[in-house]
Amino acid sequence: MKAREKIVRVHQLLEGAYGARRRPPGDDPLDELIATILSQNTSDVNSGRAFDALKAAFPTWEAAMGAPVGRIAAAIRSSGLANIKAPRIRAVLRAIWAEQGHFDIAWLRRRPPEEVRAWLGRFPGIGPKTVACVMLFSLGLPAFPVDTHVFRVGRRLGILDGAARPETAPAVFEAAVPTSQYYCLHVNMIRHGREVCTALRPRCPACPLRRVCDFVR
Repeated sequence: MKAREKIVRVHQLLEGAYGARRRPPGDDPLDELIATILSQNTSDVNSGRAFDALKAAFPTWEAAMGAPVGRIAAAIRSSGLANIKAPRIRAVLRAIWAEQGHFDIAWLRRRPPEEVRAWLGRFPGIGPKTVACVMLFSLGLPAFPVDTHVFRVGRRLGILDGAARPETAPAVFEAAVPTSQYYCLHVNMIRHGREVCTALRPRCPACPLRRVCDFVR
C-alpha cells in the first residue's frame, strides 16, 4: 500500500476508533502562538499551567513585553526550559509590537497560507511545527503539525520512511487528505500515539491500525 493510500485508510480507521473530530472555534492567534511556544518539549498539562501562570502574572501582553526576562521565566517555570522560552516570548511580543503598534494578529486569517507561514516563521525560535499549530488551531488555515506522537506513529505505520524528518513529514500527510480533514487526522493520531502507539510499550494487540502497520508485521 502506497503512503497516500495508507494515510487515507489510517484516517478512516482512526475515525472509527475515536470519532470524527471537528475543529472548534479558534482562540486568539497570539495566545495560541505563546501557548505553543510554551508547549515545546513538555506535556500539555505543564504548558497549560505555565500559560495560566503567565496570564495571571501579566494580565496584558503589553505588561509581559515590558517585563524583565527573569519575571517571565519565573511565571512559566512549569513548562520547562523557562530560561530559553522566556526571552523567546518577549522577543516575539516586542517584534510584533514594533511592527504593528498592537498585538492583534487576527488579520492572518485573511492571508494566503504561505504568506502566514513566512510571517510567523521569521521569529526566532518559531519552527514549522509551531507555525502549523497556530495555523490549524487558531487561524483555521490548512496546515498539518507533526509532533513526536504523529512522527512516531507515521514511522511505525510505514507512512514515513527512514529519511523522513519532522520538518518534511507534514507534506506527506497534507498531500494525502483534503484540507478539511487535517484537524481530525492530526488530533486522532496524537490521541493514538498517547494511548496506544506509545513510545516504550505500544499496545499492538489492541491497535485498530494493526492490519496496516509495518511495525506489527
